[in-house]
Amino acid sequence: MDQVEKTATGWRGSREGWLEAAYAALVTEGVDAVKIMPLAERLKLSRTSFYWFFKDREALLSSLAEMWEARTTTPLVAATTEYAETETEAMLNVIGCFLHPDTFDAKLEFAMRGWGLKDQEILARIADADARRLRALSAMLERWGHSARDADVRARTIYLVQIGYISMQVDETLETRMTRIPNYVEIYTGRPPKPNELARFKGRFGR
Repeated sequence: MDQVEKTATGWRGSREGWLEAAYAALVTEGVDAVKIMPLAERLKLSRTSFYWFFKDREALLSSLAEMWEARTTTPLVAATTEYAETETEAMLNVIGCFLHPDTFDAKLEFAMRGWGLKDQEILARIADADARRLRALSAMLERWGHSARDADVRARTIYLVQIGYISMQVDETLETRMTRIPNYVEIYTGRPPKPNELARFKGRFGR
């Protein structure tokens, strides 16, 4: 467990505190804002406190990239293998993952793609994540009987629509999205969700 360190002159903060401050800077201002001194000022800590938790700025940036993986790719891949009695229910699991910030951090995804435009290593990491996500979606569709080619095209349709939402920073309420979900499910799978499946899905979001 992350421990808050204290010195004779005051608090050093915590690794998680530094990382969350870096996250906030990344998603609001971009990677160029993720610098040690501005973060120290934001946290009201000394610059030297940073080095109790990270070797250097590159180590902090590496941790941010790992956070992005944990908050996007990992839960999405997991959603493709969640229990479902029907294909449409399986698709609702995937859509539900995208709708909740705890399972797909859209702000961080957007910021990472901006970072990738300036850093070839990050761009390659994003490309690898894109490929893994698409493979997971395709594999899910194949398990429900789609041919490899059909599954690939449907997976790309699902994924590119969602990344389009993020890249365009679409401002759409959850209520509006909910009205469209039955149609998305039918487009993605070839069949509409059942009323009871939609009711359970909406219940997950307090609707």
